[in-house]
Amino acid sequence: MLFLWNVDTSNKSREITLQFYDSSNSEIQEFSGKEYWPYFLSTYPLSKEEMAAVSRVQCNVESVRKQNLFTGELQKMAKIKVWTPSFLRRLAKHFQDVWESEIDYGQGYVYDNSLVFGAPYTLRNGNFALLKDVGRDLEQKFHVTFERERESSPAKYAQIRRWFDLCHLPVPDVDVDLLGIKEKGEDAIEKIYLTFLLSRLANIPIPEACKSRRVSVWIKSMIYTYLRRNNILIPTSRELRKGIDTHRVPGALTLEPEEGVYFNTIVCDFESLYPSCIDSFNLSYETIDCTHKECESNKIPEVGHHVCTKHRGFYSLLIGALKDLRIRWFKPLANNTSIPEERRRLAKAASKLLKLISVSSYGVTVRIHGVACPPLAESITGYGRWALQTTWKMAKEEGMKPIYGDTDSIFLDNPKELQVQSLIKTVRERLNLDLAIEKNYAICVLPKAKKTYFGISKDGTADLKGLTAIKSNAPKFIQRVFRDCVKALSNVRDVKQYNLTKNEIAIIVQTAIDELRERRVILEELTYSVQLYYDPHERATMTTSMPQPYQCAMQLIDQGKKLRRRDIVHFVKVKPFNYKGKTFTVKPVDHIRNLAEINVEDYIRNLTTALEQIFEPMEITLEEGREMKLTEWFK
Repeated sequence: MLFLWNVDTSNKSREITLQFYDSSNSEIQEFSGKEYWPYFLSTYPLSKEEMAAVSRVQCNVESVRKQNLFTGELQKMAKIKVWTPSFLRRLAKHFQDVWESEIDYGQGYVYDNSLVFGAPYTLRNGNFALLKDVGRDLEQKFHVTFERERESSPAKYAQIRRWFDLCHLPVPDVDVDLLGIKEKGEDAIEKIYLTFLLSRLANIPIPEACKSRRVSVWIKSMIYTYLRRNNILIPTSRELRKGIDTHRVPGALTLEPEEGVYFNTIVCDFESLYPSCIDSFNLSYETIDCTHKECESNKIPEVGHHVCTKHRGFYSLLIGALKDLRIRWFKPLANNTSIPEERRRLAKAASKLLKLISVSSYGVTVRIHGVACPPLAESITGYGRWALQTTWKMAKEEGMKPIYGDTDSIFLDNPKELQVQSLIKTVRERLNLDLAIEKNYAICVLPKAKKTYFGISKDGTADLKGLTAIKSNAPKFIQRVFRDCVKALSNVRDVKQYNLTKNEIAIIVQTAIDELRERRVILEELTYSVQLYYDPHERATMTTSMPQPYQCAMQLIDQGKKLRRRDIVHFVKVKPFNYKGKTFTVKPVDHIRNLAEINVEDYIRNLTTALEQIFEPMEITLEEGREMKLTEWFK
């Protein structure tokens, strides 16, 4: 049987051309589409001014009935069909109220004719028929995996099934050059697979799916596809925003860390927190602050909005379906060692793609034109903060000691396994959210600062978060010393081992300081690499003290080097010197003639400042400017 994959559309005036990939000859075949007038919608009946505008151009006006997303009622609309896409927006300017004028002409054809980009079709009697058979084995596994949704949420189940079928339809062995794919071998196979998968899920043309990184465009097309398929009027940007201008939305919650060193720290994460909140709490454009009086008591924590209890929101349905397809199908498949390696690899790639889309479901509601809705964004983060706070309280009720919480993670100090399992079960039952063990740290160090910690797993793997010593612009010397300190802790399992290791850490740092003082460090390890965030030529005219990156830039510019904003400069800290009447403290790395120029005390100060962030909770004291006995390192 001949399969044709829907890859793109083109048009000339009102003539749509459908482009399909023909697997039999590895070529793009073109087919003429049905006559399709570009159109937008307006209120019915038209005003005199609008009728006058219509009479001046070649177009047709007809009445249609569309369902209002916010009321659920069918309303009569005027459908203004114009001769060519170029007239569309020009004519729309003469109408007071306009809907659906921004939709791409070719994609509008695909939406209205229930076609799917990236999917395989057969040609029957001049009509394109979507291939639907995924096989009996997959059919049975799908029903077993998603049986719960069939009963609890039929509409969500139908959407999962739709995407499941599309994801499992065959992908052609297409020539990478035809798609402009640069990857080779297995990477090329994965890229082709993801391109067709994204094209089907988001219903966007193959060329866009191959090159686009704008997740907001993908989500917008998902929304348009669903609404057009269900004859729902696509709201205007202002309607989605509910008349509210976009603004800063309160974000995630970070709970104060309890500073210290901990052994056997369990970190539990919510599975896709924001997508899960959207799904579990029915968060959608039309469900936030719905018009039903009986729903007004269903308040969202902290933010003051309420959520509809009568109808399932379409955004909740879409994001929930994506999330479940990833968590309950592709993620387990990616970890299933009983299937071939290539299939696992593709499942892992699919899982990452679905995660990227689902975790972006909150961000696009903040400011992106055409999908922004401040009340919806506020509701998503509001439920996210509430979920973390509530789980923290539940952990305490279970007799555990939570020591840190950030966005979707909660850190538990040395809990019993039964306590953790009980917490996971309680969160599932009371919050309808999935909590899972993400990390088990043999040792975890929490400084005072939020979003800053390091933990070492039992296999010696270290997770380093937000620490000054490992920032990309820190010299390799400071990074090396810090990592050596962490490595010394990799086998620590209890307080006794920890206290012994503190001696080793003190020796590591003292040795590093001795290396600096004796200048036994290579220049490359002392180099700072910093991006210029401002135009260096403007900063060169500063009369006040000049930041070190711009001191370096000024010297390079004077040497004839061309620099501009966002360039990276490489410099070393030196003893203060006069440069054009100003005191400079750095030189470009290639200007250093002798290590004697290095400002050793400045490097020691930077090293101790970077290490103090973690040494303070570890009760290791650093003092600058003098030699210290080993016992003096500890408080």
